[in-house]
Amino acid sequence: HRLFPHVTRACQGVVFQTTEIVKKLIEKTSTTTGLQVTVDILHKFYRTGRECTDDFKRNMKIRFDEFLPQWNYRTAPVPT
Repeated sequence: HRLFPHVTRACQGVVFQTTEIVKKLIEKTSTTTGLQVTVDILHKFYRTGRECTDDFKRNMKIRFDEFLPQWNYRTAPVPT
């Protein structure tokens, strides 16, 4: 969360024509305290609206992030 304003500033006023332009701009981002950004672009398509199975719901525990639980979470299998 301390890095997002710097990323926004680095991309300000630029028209995003390709993902490579965005990647280069974001990779250049750093803060005065030394935080830097690593960028990986995923070229995979994810379907929206997919439903998970009942088995998944029973066997996976959802762990919500403490800082932003509405946005960040992890799933982990429940030990049997």
